[in-house]
Amino acid sequence: MLTLATADRALAADWFRRSEGAGFDGLIAKRTDDRYEPGVRTWLKVKHLRTVDCVVAGLRWAKGGPGRAAGALLLGLHDGEGVLHYVGHASSFKAPERRELAKALREFITKDASEGFGDGRSPGGESRWTGARDTSWVRLLPELVCEGTFDQLDQGRFRHGSTFRRWRPDKPPEACDYDQLETAVPEELEALLCG
Repeated sequence: MLTLATADRALAADWFRRSEGAGFDGLIAKRTDDRYEPGVRTWLKVKHLRTVDCVVAGLRWAKGGPGRAAGALLLGLHDGEGVLHYVGHASSFKAPERRELAKALREFITKDASEGFGDGRSPGGESRWTGARDTSWVRLLPELVCEGTFDQLDQGRFRHGSTFRRWRPDKPPEACDYDQLETAVPEELEALLCG
């Protein structure tokens, strides 16, 4: 497949900025003389990353048994009606952080089905990505807010896992909604590629 290439940093930055609205994940950076080699990671994927504040309304336990370590925080956003929907997970934690999270989140665990994702889209269930893997999760009172990064929103969910950045004790959970997400303005592909 023939693709555009440039060594002009300003032009590459312009392509990067404009490509998000055209639906591209980002750009590939590589040496001009590098050829693709299967299984070798010498090229750098430069993706569009945005931040979002989400309600932490559930968790998955890490392997090794429930209660010992948090595997992933399950994140939600409110729709225009105030219903909380599952949008993705954050699981980028080191082992000591996972154990601390398990301790800190224990007081927020609830069995009340109306809490957490209640009436909205919930995590779990088999999909083409999870197969038969255990996708069980634990409900949390929807009182905690965290900031995370994500690269793309697809049908109301993060296309890939989110990365936890920090807790947001200053932000109320009800302020975490889809409206905070900026939509990239579409660029005409011909204008983008032909300049």
